Amino acid sequence: MSQQINLLSPAFRKQKKHFSALAMLQALVLIALGSALFYGYATYQVKLLAKQSDETGKRYAAEQLRLTRYTAEFSPQQSGQMLEEELKQAEARAAVQRELIETLKSGAMGNTTGYSEYMRAFARQAVSGLWLTGFVIIGDAAQISLSGAVLSPELVPSYIQKLGHEKVMRGKSFAALQMQQPKMGSGKVARYVEFTLQSTEAAEAPK
Repeated sequence: MSQQINLLSPAFRKQKKHFSALAMLQALVLIALGSALFYGYATYQVKLLAKQSDETGKRYAAEQLRLTRYTAEFSPQQSGQMLEEELKQAEARAAVQRELIETLKSGAMGNTTGYSEYMRAFARQAVSGLWLTGFVIIGDAAQISLSGAVLSPELVPSYIQKLGHEKVMRGKSFAALQMQQPKMGSGKVARYVEFTLQSTEAAEAPK
């Protein structure tokens, strides 16, 4: 007895595998998460761009305001007024300086050259055995007072004569000379004499 076998029967065909419900659910969850992340990122980018656009608009408005003010401040008419005022101020400063120079030249303010030349004269005409301990020069040297010490009183007139050769001392004279023996303790006697020279004006001032 023979039997026929139908190889085309659906029982012998390969069955296709379909996604399970769990796999589909996991895929849907992943898609949802991806969409949410993309939407969040896109929202952040939109807010950032809106903020940048707002700041750019504000900067533009500020620059426009600055340009308007700059144009108003430096208009040709106002620039001319500013230059005219600066010129007036410069002329006023120059006038004050000229007046000050003329005052200095006239000698109305007294000595304008300082006292360094007097100190040089005192140093150049040094006398051995005589030394200065102080000096006072008032104003334009109308009053001069010298104080010092000397080993021998005869050296003082010689020192005065030597000072008279100095250009800065020409026309000036000393009218008062005081000498005294300095006081020493324990009965000791000093080997030098202190002196003070005063100019004519200084001597006449108390009168």
